[in-house]
Parts: sequence; structure tokens; C-alpha cells
Amino acid sequence: MSVFMVERDLKGISMEDLGGAQKAAIAEAEKMRGEGSKIGYIRSTFAPDDGRCMCLFDGESATQVQELNDRAGLPYTRVVAAMDLTP
Repeated sequence: MSVFMVERDLKGISMEDLGGAQKAAIAEAEKMRGEGSKIGYIRSTFAPDDGRCMCLFDGESATQVQELNDRAGLPYTRVVAAMDLTP
């Protein structure tokens, strides 16, 4: 599997809705794994001043990660391959 970054513009989102979006991403990843997909939610980083949100997923392709977000009803501007550099 590879890491993919989902870029989102969530300017003006409430913290409650942000938490709900994260829960939706996690739940859809679990559902897709139950259907046999190799995919997982890693984490998100949100910048409240400008509404940018970056979410990391493990997956087999950008298309698969897009499908997860589409199925969860989550907006995104793009999905790109990424490197998770957590020490």
C-alpha cells in the first residue's frame, strides 16, 4: 500500500462538523476493508485560519482514496501520492 494525501477546503466548518467528517472517513475506510479493499485512514491536520485540511490514507491507488471520500460524502480538491514523514 501507498500513502495518499487528500486536500480539502473546509473554511468556515464547525468543529462538530469537522469531527463528523473525520468519523465518516474512518467509518467508510472500515466498511471498504470489510468489502476486501486494502485501505485505511491515518490522520488529518486542519488549519482553522484558512480552512485547509490534509488527510492521509493508506491505499492502493488515488482512485481508491477518491472513491472512499465520494462514498463518505466528503469534499476534496485533489488526492495526491504522499510520503508520511512522522519520526
